Order: sequence, then C-alpha cells, then structure tokens
Amino acid sequence: MEQIMSYVWAFVIGGLFCVAAQILIDRTKLTPARILVGYVVIGVIAGGLGIYKPLVDFAGCGATTPLTGFGFLISQGVKEAVDKDGLLGVLTGGLTAAAGGITAALFFGLVMAIFTKSKPKR
Repeated sequence: MEQIMSYVWAFVIGGLFCVAAQILIDRTKLTPARILVGYVVIGVIAGGLGIYKPLVDFAGCGATTPLTGFGFLISQGVKEAVDKDGLLGVLTGGLTAAAGGITAALFFGLVMAIFTKSKPKR
C-alpha cells in the first residue's frame, strides 16, 4: 500500500506543477517558454535554499520530472562541485550534474529528426 501511495503522491505533485503552468498560460500573457524558464529558476532557487529536497523525498518523480526538478538538479550539482572544486564549481557543477539528461535530449532529438520530416509553421 505504501508503494501505491508513493505513486499517487508523485502523480498529484507532478499534476499540480502542470496545473499551475496551465493556469499561467491561460490567465497571463506569459509565453510557455518564459513559464518553463521560470520553473527552472524556481527549482534552482528552491534547491539552493534547501526547500526543494523535502518535496523530492516526499513526491519522488512527481517533483524531479518537471522543469523545477531540472533546476533542483543544477543546484545540487553546483553545491557538490563547489564543495569539491571551490569557486570553479559554480561554473562546472550544473552542467556536469545535468550532462546525462542533456545528452539524452540531444540524442533523441537527433533520432527524431532523422526519422521524421519537419515542416515550417504557417
């Protein structure tokens, strides 16, 4: 039963992030790109302040899958790199921590570009 509840909470928390973004799209003049960037920035700030970690522990993938989770990952990478390498870690930590996800996104984007034919918007 505990495992099922962890899935339910992941779904609920992840869904709340999506609902918040949809409300911002519908009720404001913010573009989706600005909302996505805002989510990443919120994740970085919340991760840096230590407020996002309890949410990740509680909701699991419901908190790490949205873009706020990407921001959290960057903040954790920077923290670890600063502890290890000093001030240089500020520049290298975020990219190092997110390298796997960035590589996967680039690879699958390339694969889709090879197998599909893109068309310009009209």
